[in-house]
Amino acid sequence: MSIRKILIVDDSRTELYFLSDLLNKNGYVVRTAENGEQALAAIEQERPDLVLMDIVMPGLNGFQLTRQITRNPAYRELPIIVCTSKSQETDKLWAMRQGARDYVTKPVDPHDLLSKIMALN
Repeated sequence: MSIRKILIVDDSRTELYFLSDLLNKNGYVVRTAENGEQALAAIEQERPDLVLMDIVMPGLNGFQLTRQITRNPAYRELPIIVCTSKSQETDKLWAMRQGARDYVTKPVDPHDLLSKIMALN
């Protein structure tokens, strides 16, 4: 699977801008969502190749949204990388149990994130 289209789900416009800029400069097509409902609509409209998922958001949090996506047979294979300020090992373990493929903490190290994305290719 070649990753080209990435959906960033984060309620922080600063993070959306930073991640979008980083990914666009590295040749990815980026779409953003500020909450779980927008993310689900974006996934249905134009299936991305990867989702970068924040955890702390209004409405559906990132754990709930990750679980909802990975439990849906239509999207089961859609990889999710959690991208959050939550740095506890228990948070990482819980994200992986919900179906995330990887986990990065904020502030995001650009090289680390890009290498994790390339590893999914």
